[in-house]
Amino acid sequence: MSDELQQLRAELDRLRLLANNVPVAVAYYERAGFTCVLANRGYAQMFGFDERAVIGLTFAQVIGDDAARLIQPQVEHMLTQGRASSYERELSGADGELRYIDVHLLPHLAEHGAAIGAFVLIADITRHRRGEIALRKSEERLVKFMQASAEGIVFHLGGFITDVNPPLLNMLGYTLSQMMGRRTLDFVAPDERARVAAVIAAGSEITYDSVAVHADGRHVPVEFIVRTMEHQNTQQRMTIVRDRRDRVEAQARIHHMAHHDGLTGLPNRAAFHAHVDALIARDAAGGAGFALLFIDLDHFKRVNDSLGHTVGDALLQTVAQRVAQVLRAGDLVARFGGDEFVVVLADTANVQAVRHVAHKLLLAVGEPVEVQGTRISVTPSIGVALHPLDGHTPAELIKHADTAMYQAKAQGRAQVCFFAPPMAQAAVAALALEGRLAQALRDGEFVLHFQPQVNLQDASLVGLEALVRWQHPERGLVGPAEFLPLAESTRLMLPIGAWVMREALVHARRWAEQGLLHVPVAVNLSQLQFQHGGFVDDIARLLAELGVPGSRLELELTERMLMHDIGADMGAARATLLRLKALGVRVAVDDFGTGYSSLGHLKDLPLDRLKIDRSFIQDLPGDRGSAAIARAIIQMARSLDLGVVAEGVETQAQAKWLLSQGCADVQGFLCAAPMAAAGFEAWQRARMASALPATSG
Repeated sequence: MSDELQQLRAELDRLRLLANNVPVAVAYYERAGFTCVLANRGYAQMFGFDERAVIGLTFAQVIGDDAARLIQPQVEHMLTQGRASSYERELSGADGELRYIDVHLLPHLAEHGAAIGAFVLIADITRHRRGEIALRKSEERLVKFMQASAEGIVFHLGGFITDVNPPLLNMLGYTLSQMMGRRTLDFVAPDERARVAAVIAAGSEITYDSVAVHADGRHVPVEFIVRTMEHQNTQQRMTIVRDRRDRVEAQARIHHMAHHDGLTGLPNRAAFHAHVDALIARDAAGGAGFALLFIDLDHFKRVNDSLGHTVGDALLQTVAQRVAQVLRAGDLVARFGGDEFVVVLADTANVQAVRHVAHKLLLAVGEPVEVQGTRISVTPSIGVALHPLDGHTPAELIKHADTAMYQAKAQGRAQVCFFAPPMAQAAVAALALEGRLAQALRDGEFVLHFQPQVNLQDASLVGLEALVRWQHPERGLVGPAEFLPLAESTRLMLPIGAWVMREALVHARRWAEQGLLHVPVAVNLSQLQFQHGGFVDDIARLLAELGVPGSRLELELTERMLMHDIGADMGAARATLLRLKALGVRVAVDDFGTGYSSLGHLKDLPLDRLKIDRSFIQDLPGDRGSAAIARAIIQMARSLDLGVVAEGVETQAQAKWLLSQGCADVQGFLCAAPMAAAGFEAWQRARMASALPATSG
């Protein structure tokens, strides 16, 4: 072989190597017959051939008749015009996978300018096109999300708005044209703009609270959730805008609730103590002293028992208003609970001046009031303690004023009594009542009443609360408000609580054996019991002795009581609850919403149910604030996987609203009043005998 021939073959090998390794498919077709005379491996394999097999085939035989007809106009244009032509098309490859190709036709011109052939260069742009398709679909999904989202969404580039969804327009009261192209800072409250501008400049992906400006100038508390993402083929900032108005109102309500009484709106015990502490500190620096008045309504229980709690609550609200109207701007009135009010007369330690105000309170509170068509008249008994004469701490002053109030009741009620150190009669009366309670326990004068808890959806019995009453030989049936406070202030609460626990479980066992009851019996627990060292062991022994499974017992702890123990030692409170859960005992938080501690602790406690306090139920569904709190409690209970029961349900409207919010379990006069054991048995047997399904508990 000659050297020239060897060099030529080597050159051809190098050209073939180059052609087979370039990232495009290359072929050459001669015009005569449109036959392929040259193709690299990439071109041949793209259409299912090898480099040798494709030679001599027409382009219709290579790419298929349909494809040939499709590109024929491009071929004709190249040949007739003598200029390159390019196009994109889809290609179903030899492996059956759909691909996208970018085709360039380059004419091979003879010396006279006519095309005698054509080079075909094909680039596989599948990955690029798929990326574009994915991006387009992502954009479409994003647009749909923006339209469907209940939250506001805004896109901005360099701080200028490029897109806004309808919910944000509705939230702020603007039209799309009013917001597009404007600075985002134009819609932020002036005192928030520096912070928002800093977030934009830093490009941070952050969540934070801020304030937007409504079209009418109102400030709207919002939460910004800021992210960076692809939108409209550019990297833009996306901000989700959440309306915090309901949340802020609920938080304000909860904060107010932490320092105020839910029924009357007056400051509560904690706020009152803080106020008195401040007065004591001021007096220590040379103040004029002050008076503390403890007010208790005489025979208020009769109003609740005879006319119902709704009337009683309305009366308490009226009393609160009347007391506030008598006082000066610097004075304070608080509600301690039940029918107890406490007043501080600032800068007034003169006995005659205080007596004058106290008698004005007697007259104002004692005025008859018409509540729901009923004319009611109650009188207050008032005890007075003076600072610094009668005490140097809030607790000491309250105690002495309370003692004086009981003396006023002992003197015939509707009286004003100033504390005097001896107060022998009041001390004797308290000791006598304590002794009488001990005797009542020995003589078996306590009885249990039971109030059912019912599911509104199917009328099934979901629980039964045991409530203690005192069957007094002379006074008749005495409610717990008249004797439990004294019992809780002494060690008597422990034996009384133990009696209630045993009696409730005895009834639960008997009714279970009779087929009347298959749900837990709830027993209210006092703080003294919960803090008692052998409390859990006592329950374990009682369950074993009576042969009652722990699942038949539910213990109700008030939120204030539970949070008090958590504040003192959360670990100990949690350990006690875990031991109860190990016995199978259910744990419910009673009067939920009336406490004033952090609700975040709840997630760390082994609880089963929350009982919404009746103060939030009574104004449903009309009161927006009560509805917001009740809804928040229901949603929180659901998120913590806790059951929820509404207390004090008395109307169909309340029941309908609760059911619409997902709270089906209720307790209150609408379903059944508290009843003696025999009354409950008759009530339950009647339900079981009826045609209603699932009424046996």
